[in-house]
Amino acid sequence: MTTSIWTHIASYATAIREFVAPTYRPERYYMRGPGPAYARRQGRPLERPASFR
Repeated sequence: MTTSIWTHIASYATAIREFVAPTYRPERYYMRGPGPAYARRQGRPLERPASFR
């Protein structure tokens, strides 16, 4: 019985910590596919040039 109580307390503590200070995962935000360097290495032109407006 005490094991299950401690398990619940630990899961609640983890949930609170994740809410207050979320784990940083750059792959969620910055991985947007192959870029121009990859296209150059593969010998393929870019499908659409970048537009900086």
